[in-house]
Amino acid sequence: NARAALRIADHGYVMEGGRIVLQGPARDLLADERVRRAYLGRRGEGESKTRT
Repeated sequence: NARAALRIADHGYVMEGGRIVLQGPARDLLADERVRRAYLGRRGEGESKTRT
């Protein structure tokens, strides 16, 4: 799970088509809207963490 990995990592990489397209501190990647939309799902702050 990308979200769990970035929570414990210091640095992360985002790859598309075999190429690194983003890299940086994990906390920055978690906050990046592009990463959130593409890889972390739609759940935002304030939305329920409970799955139905």
